[in-house]
Amino acid sequence: MSSLFSLSGKTALVTGGARGLGQGIALGLAEAGADIVSVSFNPSDHTLEAAAALGVKTLGIEADLSQHSGLQAVFDEALTLTGHVDILVNNAGIIRRAPAEQHSEQDWFDVIDLNLHTVFLLSQIAGRHFLKRKSGKIINICSMLSYQGGITVPGYTASKHGVAGLTKALANEWAPHGININAIAPGYMATDNTAPIRADEKRAESILERIPAGRWGSPDDIKGPAVFLASAASDYMNGHLLAVDGGWLAR
Repeated sequence: MSSLFSLSGKTALVTGGARGLGQGIALGLAEAGADIVSVSFNPSDHTLEAAAALGVKTLGIEADLSQHSGLQAVFDEALTLTGHVDILVNNAGIIRRAPAEQHSEQDWFDVIDLNLHTVFLLSQIAGRHFLKRKSGKIINICSMLSYQGGITVPGYTASKHGVAGLTKALANEWAPHGININAIAPGYMATDNTAPIRADEKRAESILERIPAGRWGSPDDIKGPAVFLASAASDYMNGHLLAVDGGWLAR
C-alpha cells in the first residue's frame, strides 16, 4: 500500500512554495520522495533547505507569476532539475479585502489575474508537457470560497469559484490522456492570508465556533491530501474538489 503514495522519481512544481500552504505542500511532497521546484515571488530558501534535508533534489525559482509572458520560461527552468515535471501545484495567490462597493477595479483585476488567469496559463503549459508523456497531476488550490460567498472579498471569491470550474473543465478534456486534475479546498488556515481575520477577535471567535474540529488548520494539515492527489493512490480521481476544512462545510 505504501507504494501507492510514494512520489520517488517524481518532480513537483509548487507555486507560492516559499511559505504558508505552499511550503507545507512542498515539504509534504518531499517527504513522500518527490524532487521539488518551488516558484515564488520571494526566496524559497527555508522550504528548499528543509526539502533537501529529506534527501530530494531542489530548485528555487523567483518569479512574478502575474507576468504571463514569463510563465513558459519558468516551466522550462523547472525542467532543468530532472528533465521532467510530473506534478503541478497551483498554489500561489493573493487576496484583497474591501466592501464590494469600495473594491477597486485594480484590486479586482490583480486578484483574478494571478488567482485564475495564471492558473489556467500555467496548467496549459504543464498540460502540453503531460500530454506528450501521457501522465501528470495538477493540483489546484481552491478555498471554502469556491463554495461560499465570503465577506468583503468579491474578487477572491470569484477567482476561487473560477478555479473550481477550471479544475472540472480541464479534467473533462485531459482525463482520457492519463492526466489527473483535482483541487484542494482548504478551510480556515492560520496563514498570512487570514491574519487580518484572526486579528479581529470577534470574527475569529465566530469562525472557530463553527469549525467542528475546534481549531484553525495549519499547512501541515494539507500535506496528506496533497500527497494523495499527487500519487498513484488517486489515479481514478478527476475534477474533484477535496475540502480540508475541519468539518466547516458539514456544519
